[in-house]
Amino acid sequence: MRFTLKDYQSDAVGDTIRELASARDFYRSASRRVSSVALTATTGAGKTVMAAAVIEALFWGNDEFNVEPDPGAVVLWFSDDPSLNQQTRYRLEQASDRLRNRLVTVEHPFRYPKLQAGRVYFLNTSKLSKNSLLVRGHDDSNTLSGMESHPDTVPFTFWDTLRSTIEDEDLTLYMVLDEAHRGMGKRPSDTPTIVKRLINGHSGVPPVPIVWGVSATVQRFEEAMNAAEVQSNRVHLGTVQVDPVRIQESGLLKDDIVLDFPAETGDFNTVLLRRGVRKIRALSDAWASYADEQGDEPIKPLMVLQVPNKPSPAEVASAIDVIRDEWPELESDAIAHVFGEHTAQTFGPHSVPYVSPERVQDASYVRVLLAKDAISTGWDCPRAEVMVSFRPAKDETHITQLLGRMIRTPLARRIEGDDLLNSVECILPRFNKATASLVLEKIMGSDLMDSDGDTGQRILINPQLMTANAAIPDEVWELFSSLPAETLPRKHANPIKRVTSLAHALAADRLVPDAGKLAHERLHGVLNGLAAQYPQDMEKAVADVMTVAGGTVRGQARHGLRRDESWTEVADDRAIQDSYRAGARTITPDVARTYVEHLAADAEDEDAYRDANVRVAALAMLPQTRPALDSSADALAQEWLNKHRVAIKGLTESRQSLYAEITAMSTDPQLISMALPKNRQEETKRTVGETEHLLERRALHLLADEEGMFPVGKLNPDEIAVLDSETDRGNLLGWYRNPTGGRDSMSIAYQDRHGDWRTLRPDFLFFVDSEEGVRANIVDPHGHWLPDSIWKLHGMARYAEVYGDSFHRIESISRVDGELRVLDFTSAEVRSHVLEESDADFAYRRWSVAY
Repeated sequence: MRFTLKDYQSDAVGDTIRELASARDFYRSASRRVSSVALTATTGAGKTVMAAAVIEALFWGNDEFNVEPDPGAVVLWFSDDPSLNQQTRYRLEQASDRLRNRLVTVEHPFRYPKLQAGRVYFLNTSKLSKNSLLVRGHDDSNTLSGMESHPDTVPFTFWDTLRSTIEDEDLTLYMVLDEAHRGMGKRPSDTPTIVKRLINGHSGVPPVPIVWGVSATVQRFEEAMNAAEVQSNRVHLGTVQVDPVRIQESGLLKDDIVLDFPAETGDFNTVLLRRGVRKIRALSDAWASYADEQGDEPIKPLMVLQVPNKPSPAEVASAIDVIRDEWPELESDAIAHVFGEHTAQTFGPHSVPYVSPERVQDASYVRVLLAKDAISTGWDCPRAEVMVSFRPAKDETHITQLLGRMIRTPLARRIEGDDLLNSVECILPRFNKATASLVLEKIMGSDLMDSDGDTGQRILINPQLMTANAAIPDEVWELFSSLPAETLPRKHANPIKRVTSLAHALAADRLVPDAGKLAHERLHGVLNGLAAQYPQDMEKAVADVMTVAGGTVRGQARHGLRRDESWTEVADDRAIQDSYRAGARTITPDVARTYVEHLAADAEDEDAYRDANVRVAALAMLPQTRPALDSSADALAQEWLNKHRVAIKGLTESRQSLYAEITAMSTDPQLISMALPKNRQEETKRTVGETEHLLERRALHLLADEEGMFPVGKLNPDEIAVLDSETDRGNLLGWYRNPTGGRDSMSIAYQDRHGDWRTLRPDFLFFVDSEEGVRANIVDPHGHWLPDSIWKLHGMARYAEVYGDSFHRIESISRVDGELRVLDFTSAEVRSHVLEESDADFAYRRWSVAY
């Protein structure tokens, strides 16, 4: 893979690989049962990148997930849109070097009687329609009148190819249904759709063995499979559902979607277009400043101007005049279009060239892009950060679709503490408040947002930018950056991969020049120690590697006698290599390779390498080996992270983000320090009917407006009560409304009712002047009646046990019988009792005190 997978992507890939392996075993068993598996994730999660990693594992295996290759794997990638297939192929090529020469678009003439193992074939609905040469002559239901015979060039149809592939005992066909909700709608006649024929089989073509659905939501996949009527003959083994909260927390998607529209009726195209140009220019300056600060190449943000399907040339020409007037330094080739015409378009005196959607992201010279509706399914442009839509109010769906193409972050990570650079803005000149709410509803009801929970992604209307509050003492900011936060544990963490990744990073930053060598030497020492500690076990394991055992059954037909015999043979080089490869998967191929080189460093013949391979294979058989390696790798990683903590904080933000990801590669919560917030976008007004009201404000928030105030109108009454009570104590130096994502947010790991790790982000941090100096308080008003309450209380108790000394107070608050009650987690007794409870209401009633 050319991309490093995010943690949620890695988990989803591992789970999908295991589900597909079960599906293959299911099909290869005596029952020959066909099955389905699904991978679902919201827009922008990187489904194609995850699919590329899964396909790589099918073809070549995956050491991280301990998966062997399927030598007969064939992938048929199916969608109802040829342009979607083309874009998917382009993305797979981008994601994986190994797949680049193994991607085949099915076209007539297709001269292969069988699909070949280790290939991905792209097919769409129209290729199997009645007038397609690929299927001409297969049977009456596949052929239009007058086209009953095969084309002269190919004596078989693609359906014949598919049948031969499925019937081949050495091949396993995996059919990917891309956006699986497509192509399965009911038709007026009883003729099953093409997709149904593929899934269920027809006219002598067996059912596809394994259907792998890749979709945006679980519901869509389930509806698609129900429409295909597969319940009776196909078993659904499992759905790998990516948690939208984890997607948002990864920083891959922009945090804020900002909507701008006129506050009064009239024609505001020009006024709001100028506003959009000013915003994209301001973002260009902000990105340039950030790049200069970090020493990176600047992002060149893009503005999308969305026009109706039949735009008026005069109107577009006028818009281009406005853009160039407001942005005079714009280059001559900086405006392009992605219209369906695919040729340069003339608007008055302006000639606007065409650029293909998949090239827009890399064509950084394009700064203004003219588009119509959703451009095309599957296209993304992370550097598109402002959209001005000239679509009329009734086209809210088209606006929402295009907005969905713009939600990825340009650097595939969050810019910590900077809401401005983590947002996308949509300006709607032809909308008013009422119709703008339609866009809001479309976004909230679409897969851009998680309708079942709070992902942390916000939709803001005309927000104001809050910046660092000058009234906050420097000591507060210093304390903030030193507070302990926790990472979200990884489900499939690999300590050896973690320490080698850390070694590469430390070496690249010249903090530990020979880190890779030192890490491997440490692990080699562990392997040497195991061999010395368990000599008898090693001797037996070596003997097992050096011999091949088998059995023979003899029988006499005359007397009905049967005799079973066992035998052993000396393993040849090929058998030893097989054992070595199996062992290398256990201790990781990289460590196995360098350990062989270490053992045979002074050798003068090939026997030494053979003996080293035997030793690796034997060590891998010992049950103590992998736990010992993992323990040593974890210890070394922790040692390096602790030793170089201060130096890492002095690196650029991109490097700090990398170290944060490496730190999080663990099955347990890990300590990370918080990033300082730079700015935050907040709404300052609320609309009730036709009237706008200013939201309540409070002083001393770490980020504030020009008057030093922060809006609190979106806080609930209990949160307002807690905030005012903390202020009235008289020792408050500053407070912080904890955001729902990013390293500028206090994060505490906790386990939910299923044992899965989640992130708790307490509502408030309060900084107070105490006898010990400036101290921090965690205060979290959270309803005890909510289903996750007791699990979050457990997380707070565990966190306080570990990091309680870093805080003045750690408290959780809830209203019980009309009174605010507080659980004080600085008390060891309260922590102990809460951890024993299974009901939050009982915990508050028994162990809390009045707030």
